[in-house]
Amino acid sequence: MRSACTDVDALILAGGLGSRLAGVLGDIPKVLAPVEGRPFLEYQLEYLAGEGVRKVVLSLGHGAEMVLAHLARTKLPLRVETVVEPRPLGTAGAIAFARSSLGSDPVALLNGDTWIDLDLAVMLAEHRASQGALATIACVLVDDTRRYGAVELRADGRVARFVEKGESSSARGLVNGGLYLLSSRLLDSIAAGSSSSLERDVLPHLPAGTLRAFVVRAANFLDIGTPESYARAARHLAARNRRPTAAERS
Repeated sequence: MRSACTDVDALILAGGLGSRLAGVLGDIPKVLAPVEGRPFLEYQLEYLAGEGVRKVVLSLGHGAEMVLAHLARTKLPLRVETVVEPRPLGTAGAIAFARSSLGSDPVALLNGDTWIDLDLAVMLAEHRASQGALATIACVLVDDTRRYGAVELRADGRVARFVEKGESSSARGLVNGGLYLLSSRLLDSIAAGSSSSLERDVLPHLPAGTLRAFVVRAANFLDIGTPESYARAARHLAARNRRPTAAERS
C-alpha cells in the first residue's frame, strides 16, 4: 500500500492582485474565480485532500475578506488555516510570512492560480530520496514555452537554469508547473519582512544540484492567469474524468 501525504503541510499563495483577470473577475480574487459554478480554490483543496494532505495554509492578500467569508460558509475537505499579508510581499516574502504556520519537512507549495494533477506521493518519495535536494519543482512538458519561460534540466534530472519569458523560444519544452516541495532548510533561509520572489530571487540562486525536477504531462496542468487560459481551464475541468484519490489508488 502506498502511503498518502498525511505528514505534509501545504501552502497556497493566494494573495496576488490578479490584474490580468480584472476585466473578467472584477475585484474577485483569483482563487475564487468561478469554474463550472465552483471557486477555483475548491479544486485545489479537493486535489490536496485526495492526495492525503491534512492541513493547508492559505496566504491571502487582495480580496482576503471575500476568501475568508467563503471559507466560513463552506464545508472543507481538510483543515485550512489562513494568514493575511499586511502588504504585497511577493512569493518568497509570502512564504516567509507564513513560515511559523508550517510544520512539515518538506512543505508543498502551490500557486493560487494553477492546478496540476500529479501523484504527490510519488513526487514526495523522489524528493526525499534525492540526495541534497533543497526543493523539487513540478515541471510540465508543453508545446510552446513562450508564454511561461522554460526550465532546463541537467542529465541527472536536476534544474540547470530558468529561461525568462522574453528569452524563451517557441520550442516544445518544460515550464514551471506551480507546485513545489520545499525543505525546511530552504524555508528557513528566506528572509522575513521584505518583498521578494521565489522564482527570481531564491530558486535561481540555490547551490548547483540542489533543485530537482519532477516532470509531468501538459494535459495535467491548468492555469487561470489570463482570460484565455481561464476559459481553457473551465473547459478542461468540466470535461475531465475524476482521477482516483490516493486512498483509492492504494
